[in-house]
Amino acid sequence: MNKLEVGILGATGMVGQRFVSLLENHPWFELAWLAASDRSAGKTYAEACSWRLREPMPESARRLAVHECQTGAQGGKIPQLLFASLDSKVAGEVEQEFARAGHVVVSNSSNHRMEPDVPLLIPEVNPDHLALVTAQRRERGWKGMIVTNPNCTTVGLAMSLAPIEQAFGLEKVLMTSMQAVSGAGYPGVPTLDILGNVIPHIAGEEEKVEQETQKLLGKLSDGRVRPGDFAVSAHCNRVLVEDGHMESVSVALKSKASVEDLIAAWRKFRALPQERRLPSAPAHPIVVREEKDRPQPKFDVNTERGMATVIGRVRPCPVLQFKYMALSHNTIRGAAGAALLNAELMKSEGYLD
Repeated sequence: MNKLEVGILGATGMVGQRFVSLLENHPWFELAWLAASDRSAGKTYAEACSWRLREPMPESARRLAVHECQTGAQGGKIPQLLFASLDSKVAGEVEQEFARAGHVVVSNSSNHRMEPDVPLLIPEVNPDHLALVTAQRRERGWKGMIVTNPNCTTVGLAMSLAPIEQAFGLEKVLMTSMQAVSGAGYPGVPTLDILGNVIPHIAGEEEKVEQETQKLLGKLSDGRVRPGDFAVSAHCNRVLVEDGHMESVSVALKSKASVEDLIAAWRKFRALPQERRLPSAPAHPIVVREEKDRPQPKFDVNTERGMATVIGRVRPCPVLQFKYMALSHNTIRGAAGAALLNAELMKSEGYLD
């Protein structure tokens, strides 16, 4: 197979670095073009990027030139497929500019997620929502498109809810998060703010989780998504963990079920990415741990290369019906890995032909 050339908007940031790492030796995509802020433009990636991942910077990326985030940027042809990890202050207009110019923008930014004609996508949960791009192109007059992945906290929650929503229906969801500091980017949260502390506020996070979960689990009808008919309440907290967002979840269901029924639904859960063996898809999108003290970020965050949601402590809830813990890797499944899997699904569906 001839690899499809791809680019990254916002390549020097933490999520941009994760894109660069995940694209190394990818069987379908080849990194060919990088863009970042004006400060970085004109440098090589090795010169422009302060690399923060444990794995070394790929040699193939070190020599690539960094360009400005503009459709008229100099330095070779801009690939059709672009992964975007821009700051939300600039992402909205930049992503639209590239979509208008005919590029497929697979975005990690929050700016367009809740727009009615933009797919907010988790391939295991709502692959049919990709059809929204037909209306998006028609109504906006674009040659390209924008497809988004959810907030890093939403991903683990929605993945854990999807199988039980399909099997039993949801009435109420209550989620309290304990979110890793890497979710705040670099340099992130000041040491004196987080050391020995829990910060019970992350700007805009709770609203994103509540709204995005209902869109993800909503039904596509007449070219629009009808949000899920269940209530979601989120409490979001920053804790002193490097990677991995832990969530304490309580649910009320529409149909009668047992703890064993929930566990069975999670364990048998497979979807389109697994059926098609997409390169970034986890073989087991949900992993259930039976130990009484798991999951834990220290031991479980890299399950299935960081692409699985790990669930544990499943038990009855005296207020709602059931409660459990869910863990996901916030910069892989919650960011770059999620966008990469979205692009793989799009290619398998013919959107990148």
